[in-house]
Amino acid sequence: MKQYLIGFGALFGLACLTSVPVLAQSDVYLCVDANGKKEYKNTGITKGCKLVDLPHVNTIPAPASPKKVASTTAAKPTVSPSGFPKVDEGTQKARDSDRKQILLDELKVEEQKLEAIKKEYNGGEVERRPDERQPSKYVERVNNLKNDLARTEKNIEALKREIGNLK
Repeated sequence: MKQYLIGFGALFGLACLTSVPVLAQSDVYLCVDANGKKEYKNTGITKGCKLVDLPHVNTIPAPASPKKVASTTAAKPTVSPSGFPKVDEGTQKARDSDRKQILLDELKVEEQKLEAIKKEYNGGEVERRPDERQPSKYVERVNNLKNDLARTEKNIEALKREIGNLK
């Protein structure tokens, strides 16, 4: 016969968290071995096991979700409270323009960075430096360049996508 280790917390948590009511409850035994280590088991066939008297675990089914009433009218648009601060159209356009300019500046910097990395990477034929006598240093620099190249290309894609999403 197999013995299964069951922690009381896991058993209790499982019984409380399931959405399906627990139909049957098995006995839980507290077993103490020769070293004094305590274990919870679902069988008490080993020496030093005592049946744990657990209170009955009550389960309550979740309340049924309320039925939605079919609405014949269209949903009302959300209206801001009267005291809610509003930004006039001119200020918002200026903010949008500033945002677009910031994104364009970031794009320009990333494109310059990409050119420099591509030049140094040289299509995978990276020039060895005098301080890279150990092959591991050279390989590490090549891998870093490759990762920088991929990251910069992703940054450029993201910036272009963000600029494209502007109104």
